[in-house]
Amino acid sequence: MCYSAQVVADYNRYVRVVGLDEAMNIKDFVRLYWDRQRELPIRVPKALDRWFLSGAVPQAPEIPALITEYNQLQVAKLETEVFAQRKRLADAERKLATKPTKAASESKRIATNKVDQALGRMADIKRTEPKEKDGRIFPGWYAPIVVFENGRRTIKPMRYQCRPVGKPAFFDRKFPGTYNARRDNLEGFWRDLFGYRHGVMLANAFFENVAKHAVEGRELAPGEQEENVVLEFRPQPQQVMLVACLWSHWVEGDEELYSFAAITDEPPPEIAAAGHDRCIIPIQEHHLDAWLNPDPKNLAAQYAILDDRARPYYEHRLAA
Repeated sequence: MCYSAQVVADYNRYVRVVGLDEAMNIKDFVRLYWDRQRELPIRVPKALDRWFLSGAVPQAPEIPALITEYNQLQVAKLETEVFAQRKRLADAERKLATKPTKAASESKRIATNKVDQALGRMADIKRTEPKEKDGRIFPGWYAPIVVFENGRRTIKPMRYQCRPVGKPAFFDRKFPGTYNARRDNLEGFWRDLFGYRHGVMLANAFFENVAKHAVEGRELAPGEQEENVVLEFRPQPQQVMLVACLWSHWVEGDEELYSFAAITDEPPPEIAAAGHDRCIIPIQEHHLDAWLNPDPKNLAAQYAILDDRARPYYEHRLAA
């Protein structure tokens, strides 16, 4: 399962893939940021915020103000949290000075950790210099996805966890793994989207949870508990991957959701050797229009595109 990916941060790279910056679906991005401002559970990578704050997308002059106001609100909440936890810390330290107890010691530990976490989040919100992690997304986060709409390629923000049309909203909790779509189930569970709604995610790395003993190429020792590590897989030579995706436009009453899943398949040898059993599918750029605008009556052509994928060597390392 590709539980996390690092999407391409450079807006100009999307423009080159889409063809025209006018093809960006501005209204969907405005709605995304407006909904986040309304305190809906929306997570956006910092790299996407930077598109608008940098002035790279002048067609959306209202979005920078929404981002700034949202960040100010988050900082204010964190400042309140820091104040409350510092009071808790001071109370715990006073108790420990007079009569040490396990409860006071635990309260001090928790308060210290929460202060450090809040200060770290505040610093990250205020940070202006770009970092590699700024493009990383997780299930439930939004990412820019290239799709075919109204006769052309366009960029739309979509949630990385697909909710197929017709499913209830609680489907997300009941089936939390729908951020990936297995290739061997495209005509099963995903039959309403495969052949109809295809997209690509521009990514330059992906991340997987892998058992530590599998990474080390050994069996668990007697009595040893399984331990998880996170591996980062990056194509070599370094390149932008056009990751094959399925997407859905879910509507129920006044609610509307665009969401997607990355298609995964059996892993190449180097990923299997690292202890993981799945891999995303990067399609070749000359197949892009045929993939984005599929013929549902010719699924064989879509399978052929997935089979004729880009096949870089995936170098791995422990994720930072």
